[in-house]
Amino acid sequence: MRLLFRVLTLIVVLLGLVLAVVLYYVANPKLPFYTPAEQVHYLDQWSDEDRQTYYFTPQGTQVKGLRYEWFQALELPFSAQRFASPDYLARFGFLIDPQQKATTNNPGNLPVGFARHQNPGSTEQYLDITCAACHTGELRFQGQAVRIDGGTAQHVLPSSVPTLRGGSFGQALVASLTATYYNPWKFERFARTVLGDEYDARHEQLRKDFKTSLNTFLKVAWNDTHRGLYPTEEGPGRADAFGRIANATFGDAISPANYRVANAPVDYPQLWDMWSFDWVQWNGSAQQPMARNIGEALGVGATLNFFDDNGQPLQGEARYASSVRVRDLHKIEETLQKLKPPTWPEDLFGAIDKPLAAKGRTLFTENCAGCHVPRQTQEGERWVQLLHMLPVAVIGTDPTAANNIASHRFDLTALQWDLKELEQMDVKLHPTPKAPLDLSQMSVAKGLAYVTAFVEERAYREAHVTPQEKPRLDGFGLPIGVREKLAYKARPLAGVWATAPFLHNGSVPSIYQLLSPQDERVTTFFKGTFEYDPRHLGYRTEAFTNGFLFDTRITGNHNSGHEFRAGERGNGVIGRLLLPEERWALLEYLKVLGGPMEAQLP
Repeated sequence: MRLLFRVLTLIVVLLGLVLAVVLYYVANPKLPFYTPAEQVHYLDQWSDEDRQTYYFTPQGTQVKGLRYEWFQALELPFSAQRFASPDYLARFGFLIDPQQKATTNNPGNLPVGFARHQNPGSTEQYLDITCAACHTGELRFQGQAVRIDGGTAQHVLPSSVPTLRGGSFGQALVASLTATYYNPWKFERFARTVLGDEYDARHEQLRKDFKTSLNTFLKVAWNDTHRGLYPTEEGPGRADAFGRIANATFGDAISPANYRVANAPVDYPQLWDMWSFDWVQWNGSAQQPMARNIGEALGVGATLNFFDDNGQPLQGEARYASSVRVRDLHKIEETLQKLKPPTWPEDLFGAIDKPLAAKGRTLFTENCAGCHVPRQTQEGERWVQLLHMLPVAVIGTDPTAANNIASHRFDLTALQWDLKELEQMDVKLHPTPKAPLDLSQMSVAKGLAYVTAFVEERAYREAHVTPQEKPRLDGFGLPIGVREKLAYKARPLAGVWATAPFLHNGSVPSIYQLLSPQDERVTTFFKGTFEYDPRHLGYRTEAFTNGFLFDTRITGNHNSGHEFRAGERGNGVIGRLLLPEERWALLEYLKVLGGPMEAQLP
C-alpha cells in the first residue's frame, strides 16, 4: 500500500513538473533577439502624412474585446515588464522605429498597425490591428533598416495555439492575459494603472470585463487546438487568410460543423498598384475594394452577430451590425492609391550595374513579360490592369490554397437567407450560376460575398453614406464580384526586389532561387530575420537563435512550380533553363523595373 502511494505521488510530481515546463514555455515563447537598427530609412513612396494615416487609421477590429489601455498596461507572465513595450513587440516581427515617440494617433507608442477606435455610443477604446500591420515591410543591411511601405510583413501574428516552441504573438498575448487575471498582485497593478482615480468605483467591473475578453481568447485557443484546424504552422509573414476568415465567420459565428482545416498559409502581398488590378487575392477571387476590406476586417476581429439574444437569425434591417468602419476603410484605400513602388536605394544596397540590367531587360521581355506585364484598359475614371491568371496545372505551385478556396463548402441555412433577396443584392457571381444557390453548400468566396454585402449595407446606413457617395466608397462603382479559379495571379513586378520571400506561400526565399530549377532551391530554410541579401534579392536564410524553420515538404509549404528548366512546358515548367549569368542579369533589371532608374539603362 505504501509502495502504491509512493508511486502515485511520484506520478503526480512528474505530471506537475511536466505541466510546469509546458506552462513556462507557453508563457515564455522562444523569440528572436531584437537589435535596434542604427537608422530606419523611409523611401520616397508617399508623404509622411500619408504614411501616418496608413499606419494608424483604425478599421474597426476589436481583437476579442481587448481595450487599448488594457493592452498598454499588460505585463509579461513572469515579470513586471510591459508586454506592449516596443522592444518586446519588435521580437515578434512588428515594426518600430527606435526614434519614434508617442503621437496623437499613436498614444501608446506602439508598432506600425496598432491603432485604436471607439464605437458609436461607447466610451471604450478598443485595440484595433489594421492592414498596415501585415502590409508593411522592412529590410536590414549592415545595421541600417529600409522601410517598405505597403510591403510584406514578417511578424508572427495570428495563432494562439499553444506550443512549446512558441514565437506567436497570439500565444504570448493569451499567456499575459491569463497571468494578469489569475495573479492577484499582477491584476492589482494592472487595475490601478488602467483605472487611476476610478479604481474603487470600477475595479469589480473591470475584472468582469477583462474575464469576458480572456474567456473569448481561451475559447478560440482551445477550439483551434483540439480541432487541429491549423496543422501547417504559419510562422513569420504568413496566415491562412481565407481559412481563418471562414472558420471565424462560418464556424465560430454559425455552427461548429462549418469548421474546416486551414492548411494553406499565404504571404501578405504587397499593396502598391493593387487598386488598379481587375481582381485581387492570390487566386483572383475578389473585385470590389470595400467588400475585400470588410472581409479582411472581419478576419482580424471586427464584431459580427448573425443571431439575436434568443438564438434566432436576424432578419431585415436588423442584419448585420458590425464594428467595421467603412469611412476609415475608404480613407485607407484612398491613401494606398498614392503609394508608389519602392525604388532601389543604391546608397544602402549598392549601385546598379546598368549594362547588366540592360541585358536583364531583354531577358525579361523574352521570359517574363508574357505573364507579368498585364494588358491595360480604361474603365471609367481609372486605368485597369488585367492580370494573367495561371492555372495551378500550368504554374505548378502548391495548389492547397486554391483548392481549399474552390472546394470547401459551408452550411449557411441557419441564417435563413431568401434566395430572391440575394438575387437583388450588389453581388456578381462569375460565371453566372445556372442553378439556384444551395445555402447548405456555399463556398467560402460566395458565402463571404453575401455576408460582406449585408455588413456593408448596414455599415453604410449607420455611417450615413448617401446613394451618391456609395459608388465612390465601394471603389469605382464596382459590384461585389466573386469568382473561384484553380489558379494564381501573376502580378506586375515593380518593386518585387523588396517583397521576399516568393511564391504565394513564401516557400522560395530569394528571386535567384525562384529563377532556378526546383532541385536547386533549398528544402528548408530559416525565416524571421529582417537581414537582407541584396545579391540574391531575398532575406538571409541561415540558422539564427530562435528562428523559424520553414520546411517545404509540408502540405501548403511546397516550393514547386514557376520553374525555368529544360523540359516540356506545363506542370510547373514555365520557361527554358536560365544560365546563372542570365539569372544575375534578370535580378539586376528587377532592381530598377518600374522605377525612375529604368529609363537610365543603355
